[in-house]
Amino acid sequence: MILATKVFGGSFPKRMIVTIMIFVACTASFMLRVHMSINLLAMIQPIATTNTPANNTGIVLNATTSSSLMPHSMANETVTQDDNVIVPAPVVPDYGPRYAWNQNMQSHILGAYFYGYLLTSLPAGPMAERYGPQRLIGYSFLLCALVTALFPIFAAINVWVVIVGRFLIGVLSGCVYPTLHNVISRWIPPNEKSKAVACIAGGSTFGTVITWPFAGLLTEHFGWVYAFYVPAFLSALVGVIWFWLIADAPSEHKTITKEERDLIEASFGNTVSKTKAKPPLVQVITSLPFIALVLSHYSSFWGLNFFVTQAPKFINEVLGFNLTNAGFLSSLPYLARMFSGFFFGYIGDCMRRKEIMAVTSLRKFFIVFSHFLPGAFLIALPFIGQDPIVTVSCIIACLGFNGASTITNLVNAQDLAPNFAATLYGMMNFLATTAGFLAPMVVAYFTKEKNTMEEWKYVFLLTASFYIVSGLFFTVFGSGKVQKWNEIKEQRTTEPVEPEDQNVKL
Repeated sequence: MILATKVFGGSFPKRMIVTIMIFVACTASFMLRVHMSINLLAMIQPIATTNTPANNTGIVLNATTSSSLMPHSMANETVTQDDNVIVPAPVVPDYGPRYAWNQNMQSHILGAYFYGYLLTSLPAGPMAERYGPQRLIGYSFLLCALVTALFPIFAAINVWVVIVGRFLIGVLSGCVYPTLHNVISRWIPPNEKSKAVACIAGGSTFGTVITWPFAGLLTEHFGWVYAFYVPAFLSALVGVIWFWLIADAPSEHKTITKEERDLIEASFGNTVSKTKAKPPLVQVITSLPFIALVLSHYSSFWGLNFFVTQAPKFINEVLGFNLTNAGFLSSLPYLARMFSGFFFGYIGDCMRRKEIMAVTSLRKFFIVFSHFLPGAFLIALPFIGQDPIVTVSCIIACLGFNGASTITNLVNAQDLAPNFAATLYGMMNFLATTAGFLAPMVVAYFTKEKNTMEEWKYVFLLTASFYIVSGLFFTVFGSGKVQKWNEIKEQRTTEPVEPEDQNVKL
């Protein structure tokens, strides 16, 4: 992404800094979201299950009871299969205290984040549009750092304190993504928005990719408490840097050049108003293009959060990989999603700049990649995934193609209503966030007895149906045009001016 220096007098473009900070903020936000999925594996006491082999009956350990996950109390004990056979239990590494939290309680711990996230994702958009995005995001990271650092104390007190702590992290994090869409609507020209949105998806993915293996390594080498302390420090660092580098709008930035400020403001035409106004909620919620967007976003978010919260569990317990390998393999699908997100974002911006197809056609064409192909891979997975490597490959392909969401559901709110993009994304995210706590509950319901591929099959097929049905609805009713309800009252007598086609590349 290169800028012609003659346009900006050789200075580093501020919107480039904004784009980088969007990536960093999303990386940190997802780090705070997903690290508990790995940390929890080292904090709990694995459960012994009863199997009935052909010739005898005995107590055997399920896949979670690898040597890295056995409770301390079993380190020097034996497991008896019958009166004649004694099986020594594996020795447990000392990662720190372990707690007897059952599957149901674990689902509440993982889901609590999303309950809190749900609470603030809806009002965050209007708050950002009215008060500006800088303080909302900056204080969110600073307060998340404080709460995250206290988790070892929370765990020692009571499991419900841990759940409340995850709820608070969700409350604080719920402001981030709608507010970032407000940052994009203020700072990024239309023909560069797909790349900026790709930084949201890419940062989220990168946060997942580095957090799972990094949390696993921290846990194995220093204990699970450091898998909380290090993310807390990084969150505080991001908050400080955000306050230092980011302003609410180009007009409020102290060091931006006049040329860049004028270029950004001219690129919006009059589709973005400087007048603050309340969004026309009735028109929004009855708009078929917006309903199509909500459904497509929900299914994409369901798939993403299903794998975010459950991939380490599935790879460790069903496929049988150890803690470090589970973290590494769980991160691979997100690595694929990150690179494909940037690739599709670049392709989308090029196609829009060259006017190869209309915006609506562009969004509908790429829904094939972001929704239909992931659905197809999830349908196939239970039937061809007998080998662990094939199974992981299917998951990688699923989320890899879902990276095309950077030019479908993730950017479509900017198409429909640039003035209210943060509000629209907040509404979408509010509904989609329910997937974050429903997905662990669905997995817990289907896998409560045996936790086998046969039981996980129903979870994969349900997720596939979400992808495909919402993709069909978007293909019929989706749109890439600015909607009439985007206009602010004072400008209703003026015909919308199309944004200038800026060919300056980020």
